[in-house]
Amino acid sequence: MNTVHLRSEEFTEREKRNLAILEILRRFGPVTRPEISRALGLNIVTVSNYIEEFINKNLVFEKEFDVSEGGRRPVLLDINPDSGLVIGVGVNLLNIVATVVDFKGRVSTRSSLERRHLGVKDIINCIIEVISTTLKKTKNSQSRIKGIGIGIAGIVNKKDGSLRWPEKVGNSWDYASIYVPLKNIIEKEFGLPVTIENDATSACFGEQWLDLEPGIKNLIYMFSGVGCGIMINGEIYTGSSGSAGEVSIYNPKDESPFSCHAGNPCFLKRWDIDFGLPQEARDIAAGTKESKYSAARIIELADNKPDDISLKHIFHAARENDPLASELLDRAAKQFGIKVAYLVNLLNPEVVVVGGGLEQAGERFLNVVKSTVDAWAFEEMSSRVRIVYSTLGENAVSLGAASLVMRQVFSRV
Repeated sequence: MNTVHLRSEEFTEREKRNLAILEILRRFGPVTRPEISRALGLNIVTVSNYIEEFINKNLVFEKEFDVSEGGRRPVLLDINPDSGLVIGVGVNLLNIVATVVDFKGRVSTRSSLERRHLGVKDIINCIIEVISTTLKKTKNSQSRIKGIGIGIAGIVNKKDGSLRWPEKVGNSWDYASIYVPLKNIIEKEFGLPVTIENDATSACFGEQWLDLEPGIKNLIYMFSGVGCGIMINGEIYTGSSGSAGEVSIYNPKDESPFSCHAGNPCFLKRWDIDFGLPQEARDIAAGTKESKYSAARIIELADNKPDDISLKHIFHAARENDPLASELLDRAAKQFGIKVAYLVNLLNPEVVVVGGGLEQAGERFLNVVKSTVDAWAFEEMSSRVRIVYSTLGENAVSLGAASLVMRQVFSRV
């Protein structure tokens, strides 16, 4: 059994022990008291005292292991999955997903809603809608729900759960920062405690908590290239103010360093989370932008409504080897790969996970990203890193947000 690596936060020593013991039970249970003692380096009496408290609160149950030979039967311990539920919401590139997760990390209910617009007001309405739908599906279990976690793009103020959202102004590259009291809005709507976290950070935590092998300690989770989730030495890194992971830089008063003509990738410049590809495809369809390829297949996938073209239609067309969609995605993959290469050089991770909806772009996109990293990153780093699609897929952000709530519950038992 591997030692569980804790995220260093504002936990007291008691809360850290709560979390450590319950995390071993969640990940490896059923286990015995001596196994927990050895894994954490705590004496058996201390472990037993904690376990008794958890049993009294119905969070942990014990059972004797039936052995065929004589001798004392070992007592096995495990998390009681029925002791609580949490809701996680993930705002992805293509949709908004809500999952209901029990205390063993198993999904009991899932709802999703297509992401209709990029504006923050529309997204908040979609979040409320998808949570409402999920609660209706769990009406017989609502009393067991302990909280809601939301993973969303933007810079999160950890003190009050507010969000600084970059709202695009018209069709230009200009942005206006909008401050949204998201935690207060959702808590007032549903009467449950709410945790807000950046989408990439949520997904990074979810990948490590629920999917990747425990030995992975250095990880980057890439969402769209605007931001990333970072794990260093087994701990999620969020920086001094909790805002680390924003890869892009932006100064509307001086954009001269970002000359994006002639194929210059300008990889540090802020770009749209959809890479601007749907708008480019719409412009080609309307004839306002030249291209040697036709947008006919992409338009067809959008039900012959060019204004409705979205990233999912481009992904779909690219998987069919449509020339225009493939060209658009190849260029985006190279820009994305250059940014990944920069982060690989900077942080030297073991794994880079690409997700948040990008996994639907297909293997060609990922292969271009890999070849770009090989070309741009130092060999000492690029030769040792694995670049993979998220196996949690479009559930990664929601499961990560749910896991963060679960972790808070575990620590404060």
